Amino acid sequence: MRMLHKAGTLDADAIIIDLEDSVPMEDKETARAFVREGIETVGKGESMIFVRVNSLNTGLAGQDLEESVCEGLDGIVLPKAESKKDILDAEAILERIEKQKGLRLGSIIIVPILETAKGVLNAAEVTFASKRVAGLSFGAVDFTRDLGVSLSKEGVELSYPRAYVALVARAAGVPAVDTVFIDIMDREGLIRDSKAAKQLGFRGKLLIHPSQIQPVNEVFSPTQQEVEYCKRVVAAFKEAQTRGAGAISLDGKMIDYANYRQAEDTLAVWDLIIKRRKTPTGS
Repeated sequence: MRMLHKAGTLDADAIIIDLEDSVPMEDKETARAFVREGIETVGKGESMIFVRVNSLNTGLAGQDLEESVCEGLDGIVLPKAESKKDILDAEAILERIEKQKGLRLGSIIIVPILETAKGVLNAAEVTFASKRVAGLSFGAVDFTRDLGVSLSKEGVELSYPRAYVALVARAAGVPAVDTVFIDIMDREGLIRDSKAAKQLGFRGKLLIHPSQIQPVNEVFSPTQQEVEYCKRVVAAFKEAQTRGAGAISLDGKMIDYANYRQAEDTLAVWDLIIKRRKTPTGS
């Protein structure tokens, strides 16, 4: 409960209350009892609230959902998702519970974590399985275990799966959330890893310690210089459109519709960041 109380004060976009790997089997029932109070406690902040349930193949997910789904919960994180069936099974349970508890149907979203070779290869069917899938994440630790290799500092074994997960998420129109960086003390390594994930197309990163929030937020947020440039791109392109031009030159570089849309996307992210900073718990 101490961690849950602290979580509600953190400047994170989302807080994930965990019922899976961090909870020993003999403590699962106790952890479920903490969840409801935890959702209420964390909900006092501005972060979205998720519960990471146990994977469907453990037989524990149903009870996790029964005791976790309530008013104030935004969604579930579904670990070791491997198929369309996994998503549809989770959706069926959620729909039944939403009806029982008088919640709006479809209100609880799903963020699957792809953590196995099968899950990564089936990324597209997992992501397109349901409108509830609002994001897609990658889990490197379990993936390397499934692959039969060790997680290296260079991350060469993660090159393909990370790129593929980000690509599928983009095609589905949902944000891709990168894997955790497990060395809490290595700030520079975290920053390098986050920059690599951003370049692959990830929109954020799973974190395991409050000290990781600030550096990761900095990496994934546009800089003031980027924001000002994007504003110029949007203004110049809109002005060019009034003249019937489809491409322009700005600072010696060609700007076309794709550049314009990218600039608009960046400014949309910036607007969300500014709105969050104006909240009582924002930085």
